Amino acid sequence: MASKEQKIIMIDPSLVYRPEEAIRKANWDFRQFPEDSEDPKLAKVKETYLKMHTNQCVDYVKKRLDHWSKFDKFEATIMEALEQLNDLIDESDPDTDVPNIIHAFQTAERLREAHPEKGWLHLTGLIHDLGKVMAFYGEPQWSTVGDTFIVGCEFGESVVYRNTTFHNNPDNKNSKLNTKYGMYEPNCGLDNVHMSWGHDEYMYRVLKHNKSTIPEEGLYIIRYHSFYPWHTGGDYMHLCNNKDLEMMPWIREFNKFDLYTKKDELPDIEALKPYYQSLIDQYCPGKLKW
Repeated sequence: MASKEQKIIMIDPSLVYRPEEAIRKANWDFRQFPEDSEDPKLAKVKETYLKMHTNQCVDYVKKRLDHWSKFDKFEATIMEALEQLNDLIDESDPDTDVPNIIHAFQTAERLREAHPEKGWLHLTGLIHDLGKVMAFYGEPQWSTVGDTFIVGCEFGESVVYRNTTFHNNPDNKNSKLNTKYGMYEPNCGLDNVHMSWGHDEYMYRVLKHNKSTIPEEGLYIIRYHSFYPWHTGGDYMHLCNNKDLEMMPWIREFNKFDLYTKKDELPDIEALKPYYQSLIDQYCPGKLKW
């Protein structure tokens, strides 16, 4: 009889590991993380990941999840929360230094151009990084931004700065947590693992708590779009179930517009607001509890 791992849907690895080859070649300069750069911006990026990889462990993630799942920090509409991103520049991002609200509208507009009939996808693009508002309510950037990874098992090979930043992580020294499966079962599904804490998981939970009607595909994109070691690096496949593999094409499609819009022209945000407000009114209206 086939093992649980063997029952998983098999997919072509070339569809898992990288975005389309043409896009990758045309944008070879994105997501470069040199170990010893003298560029102050890139040094700040590495410092952010060092703090993240030192502190993000199972115990830490559970505490942050409990803290932020009370949804008692503030109340705001989606558009009000987006306005806060005017004052946020992501310290983990080597590709852009513009406020995050600009990236939000860039991503949404490119998705709208490519998928004009999918309003929910346009809205997903607009709000995919909105969980970063945590940075204005006491959460450090290393616990808000950046690529995510699974805690409670060995760290994926493609995690940014993997070989130089995890040496003081408590889980890395725990024999129950630093093996291939760690605290998990084969093919348990991403719904059943603990991700490093950040804006992806937080925004997903905000939307679920406030009963958003964004389709499951959009919620999944929001929850895992920063999980680069999985959707781009091909790590952690042994923990995925069929649902994860079926959803992966949506995340990989979204990633093209999230990553490769960072050098687009600046959008006219005020002119675009009425359209996106109509989507907000449809899928997540009124004031949300955060």
